[in-house]
Amino acid sequence: MPTLEERLRQIMTDETAHLHAAPDLVERVIRSSRRRRRQGRLAALATSLAVVAAAPLYVAVAPGAMQAPAISETPLPPPPIDDTPPLPSEPPSLGDLGDGREFGHVKVGYLPDGLRWSHWSADLGDRYTTAWNYDGDSGGFYCVQIHVYEGAAVQMADDQVRAHRDEGEGREVAVGDRSGYLVVEGVGEDGMEGTPTLTLDMGERRRVSIMFSPTYAKKFPDATAVDHELIRIAEGLTADH
Repeated sequence: MPTLEERLRQIMTDETAHLHAAPDLVERVIRSSRRRRRQGRLAALATSLAVVAAAPLYVAVAPGAMQAPAISETPLPPPPIDDTPPLPSEPPSLGDLGDGREFGHVKVGYLPDGLRWSHWSADLGDRYTTAWNYDGDSGGFYCVQIHVYEGAAVQMADDQVRAHRDEGEGREVAVGDRSGYLVVEGVGEDGMEGTPTLTLDMGERRRVSIMFSPTYAKKFPDATAVDHELIRIAEGLTADH
């Protein structure tokens, strides 16, 4: 007599005997599996492209380094406008003055010993100037400088004297039969004394200012000696008209 297990196996065999697998079943299963994998890859690629399209364009400049977008729709700012004023040009000179004792319409009769013309001068038309130093080098420091004011520029010299007089600075001096005004102009560098200056009235249409540099003034024993030398230079000044 068959066992229960054997009877069950027989019943299952009888029930499925009429079922048959389709000839292309295996091939269809393989194709379906390949199609699902391909669709998965395409979906991943589409997602990657979407991310790349949404991101700004960067160019690698070094391993691990990135730079700003290569293309920008933001307009570049215009270049800054340079509104720095141009430097003033060097004024024309008075030319070769030899020993510098005659320049413009003025002749210098006396200068302290040891001074040479600096080979420098400036001609501003109604104002002109030159200077003397120890070595005659135009790039060196001056010891004595003389400014001449003529015509309309006379008012400039008179205004300077008037300002000092109003402030109680300086004093009137007699220079032969002419008048002058002695003052120490301003304050020198590093708190040194200022520039000893004598402005001489040489007539209705001419004023002359004689200046000692603060450093040169120190070679004299005191302010009285400096004033004495300034007055001596002023006394020796003459004009050709």
